[in-house]
Amino acid sequence: MKRKLMAVLGSVLLSGAAQAGGFQVNLQGQKQIGMGHTGTGLALDEASVFFNPGAMSHLRENGFQIGVSGIISKIAYLEKAPGNATAESDNPLGTPFAGYGVYGKDESPLKFGLGVYTPFGSSVKWGNQWIGRFGLNELTLQAIFIQPTVSYKIGDKVGIGAGFVYSTGMVNLKRNLPVQNGQGEEGSIELDGRASGFGFNAGIFFQPTEKLSVGVTYRSKVEMEVEGGDVTNKVAPSLANRFPNTEFDATLPLPSNITLGLGFKPTEKLTLAADVQRVNWSAYEKLRFDFKEAVGGNNFTESARNYEDVYIYRLGAQYQVTDAFALRAGGYYDNTPVQAGYLTPETPDANAIGISGGLGYKFSDKFQVDASFLYITKEERFDEADKSGGIAGTYKTNVYIPGLALSYKF
Repeated sequence: MKRKLMAVLGSVLLSGAAQAGGFQVNLQGQKQIGMGHTGTGLALDEASVFFNPGAMSHLRENGFQIGVSGIISKIAYLEKAPGNATAESDNPLGTPFAGYGVYGKDESPLKFGLGVYTPFGSSVKWGNQWIGRFGLNELTLQAIFIQPTVSYKIGDKVGIGAGFVYSTGMVNLKRNLPVQNGQGEEGSIELDGRASGFGFNAGIFFQPTEKLSVGVTYRSKVEMEVEGGDVTNKVAPSLANRFPNTEFDATLPLPSNITLGLGFKPTEKLTLAADVQRVNWSAYEKLRFDFKEAVGGNNFTESARNYEDVYIYRLGAQYQVTDAFALRAGGYYDNTPVQAGYLTPETPDANAIGISGGLGYKFSDKFQVDASFLYITKEERFDEADKSGGIAGTYKTNVYIPGLALSYKF
């Protein structure tokens, strides 16, 4: 039991941080979300700090924007027979945000930018009564990226750019322990830690004609280091020596990815976009946690992950109805990196389809509002979870994400 307990503990904490709670979504720009989260091959707005630093130099105006999205998600679970128990997560509202600013002198080929955004972060809450409570009750995590960026325009057709990334975040998880006190109450464990790491984002933007543009972006892996995280156990006094309150260290790698994007304007009013993104999940072969004092008789734990590299395919469109009003639509297909046998309740991942729409309105030459709505549905998936220490059964996830952004040009 001790070995299984620690394997579950390790896999829950690290896989959750890496995959943003099982429904990782990209929410880094409201215009781009409305267009299926395309944007690598376009110079749409200040969100180019994230989507393609090379395109930032092609923005005609200085400006800043701030946006927020609301993640409303539900995960349904059906136990493997013969029990056939059911459960549904009661996840709190997630509110990832993104803020950007871009500035450059008139006629200068050089522009400077700053982005602050949350590419990983979510919450999953199963409660303490469901069949998988010894694997997970609740998980909350967040990663905030701070990215100063510089971009340079080479002639009229090419832009290059790069940004330094500092990431700061936190992770908190709670679950029951399969031990009881004198009153028959189950024990519990809580892990809480802060993490930080470094990386970069670089891109090239090429616009050979007024109708066609191409972009390539690379975002590096970020090694999130947790040092001195808190382990808090609530168990019967007789078990306190086996489950002490102690500290843990861990490395939480967030994957690198590379994206190719195309933009095409068949008419003055219509803009089409397509992105293909490769996410390098194969870095997750095994994960390790080190404890200051032995927990359950172990000073460390390792669990195999063996994730696969995957591709995400995106399409989007924007139609400029009037000079002030724009409509947007898009969609994408996202392959899961989680192989059979590795599914866990905090990351019940499966192949996903995202469908989005949006609109934008300019109140003046300087002030604009953009709104989007993204619906994500993941394939129903059964998994034995025999290689991850997870909870065997069938999982189904649906996510609803409205969003709003305000921008100002100067």
